[in-house]
Amino acid sequence: MADVHNKQTRSYNMSQIKGKNTKPELMVRKFLYANGFRYRIHVKNLPGKPDIVLRKYRTIIDIRGCFWHSHSNCRFGDNVSTSSEKITSRRHSAIERDIIKMKKWKADGWKVIIVWADCQLEPRRKKSKVRERTLLKIINELKGENTCN
Repeated sequence: MADVHNKQTRSYNMSQIKGKNTKPELMVRKFLYANGFRYRIHVKNLPGKPDIVLRKYRTIIDIRGCFWHSHSNCRFGDNVSTSSEKITSRRHSAIERDIIKMKKWKADGWKVIIVWADCQLEPRRKKSKVRERTLLKIINELKGENTCN
């Protein structure tokens, strides 16, 4: 399928995609803060500058986009309508970076909670039962009530 935009328009559109302070990140951060959890964001002395760091609980919350991080068994992560080598290589490099970061975090003794932005938080919906369950699950894991990932 041919791209509907010219090269400059596509480049501009891609440059507007944020990597920090995204809507899913803000959802999780606001929920944690409202429930009394205090955290740091994008801590520079940790590998990969994780999204949310809760030092008191020795926990990192990593919020990943389903498409760019190739979430398996997900309608947002598995669907690749373009066979572009550039996009495919970016997705593979994101997966490799995720594996390296996870190993380093766990080696340093951090507990890691991964939240998939598109299918677990559903940022496009105003209200979502899936989002509520996901956010409550994060709190349960932080309090030690739930140990499964």
